[in-house]
Amino acid sequence: MRTTVRLDAGLLADAKKLAAESGQTLTRVIEDALRMKLARQTERRKGPPLRLPTTKGRGLLPGVDLDDSAALLERMEERS
Repeated sequence: MRTTVRLDAGLLADAKKLAAESGQTLTRVIEDALRMKLARQTERRKGPPLRLPTTKGRGLLPGVDLDDSAALLERMEERS
């Protein structure tokens, strides 16, 4: 797609120099820079990793099997 953009003269000169040094077209250099900027923006929107609150405890009670959800639910209901 063809479009017109206005760039700072120094920025354009740097981009042309980079294109020549890397053997790429000016269009390719500008596209790559824009893609990198957009990717960083997307990463920022995701936010920091979720931190779950933890507490100290004594671990699992004897006989608790986390792979048996029905037994675990039954055990939890017993304690209520």
